[in-house]
Amino acid sequence: MSEKKNITFDDIAKYTNFSKTTISRYFNHPDSLTLKNQEIIAKALEDLNYKENKVARILANGKTEFIGIIIPGLHNHFHSEMLNKILLTYEKFGYKFLVFIGNEREETERQYIQELMAYKIEGLIILSFTIPSKELADLQIPIVTIEREDKYVSSVNTDNYMGGIQAASLLAKHQCDVLFHITAPTAQEIPSYGRIQGFLDLCKEKGLEHQVIYKDFGAAYEEIEKVLREVLAELEQKYPKQKKGIFMSNDTLANVLVNLLIRKYGRMPEDYLIVGFDNSPISREAVVPISTVGQQIDKIALEAVSLLVDQMNERKKRKPAPLKEPVHKVITPILFRRETTEGPL
Repeated sequence: MSEKKNITFDDIAKYTNFSKTTISRYFNHPDSLTLKNQEIIAKALEDLNYKENKVARILANGKTEFIGIIIPGLHNHFHSEMLNKILLTYEKFGYKFLVFIGNEREETERQYIQELMAYKIEGLIILSFTIPSKELADLQIPIVTIEREDKYVSSVNTDNYMGGIQAASLLAKHQCDVLFHITAPTAQEIPSYGRIQGFLDLCKEKGLEHQVIYKDFGAAYEEIEKVLREVLAELEQKYPKQKKGIFMSNDTLANVLVNLLIRKYGRMPEDYLIVGFDNSPISREAVVPISTVGQQIDKIALEAVSLLVDQMNERKKRKPAPLKEPVHKVITPILFRRETTEGPL
């Protein structure tokens, strides 16, 4: 049996009585054709059972349909879940992803960006913190960041300030004697700084005793556990008979703290209430489900890819109109009350 012939642009041109140039425009710049002509060519592709040669198309127009992603790492459950949701957008937008993990090393991330540019990516999504947005903007490709400094590039972030208020309000509602926010040192230009500010403003407004505890946690579980064990020992020494409301900066840290308390007491002690941040899967799957301020991760991922695709599609037009200013979208967080504040449900 002879092999089935691959359908070429020449075959499509003969079938439709259009020129090969017109057929090429259909694939590379479809909006340059009338809707009627687009429909004629689309029907011809169906009639001819055309199967697109992706490699040939890339060589012809330089469009790879690749999007680059750089994330800090996968130890934080928020980042792993966000990556999962971004990758799932392939079904909606048809773009493939090249993913690099930066591990917070600036020069390494610059090398990764050079590698991605060599693969002719059409756009870039960045969750890592190391490279300033000014430098990213100079790459001259569409860029969208998530939860990082974003002055010169487009971004999608959670309303972190509202999240800080939600967490502190929940702990205050349960009449905690003293409130704590445990977090890594955070520059004010980073969106997550809003969590700190929201927490502080609510505590000051309500006249609540409070403290922000800044710690470098590292990336490995063992490092995080060591730091939080020291924090826990300090809290128990200073506030032995007080009801302590603790707002952790993310669910990964909150889960480690819950594990330490359960190993020590065999249960969640009544004088500890804990709220995390992200609503990543670990908050629901923890041995004691964790109350958390939920980032709408699926919505953030969809908005980020959609915003990027809009910019990439604009560049493919005959007369593109690129963004004059970065677009910054803010997504409202949702508070989830679970057993670390509400007791067994």
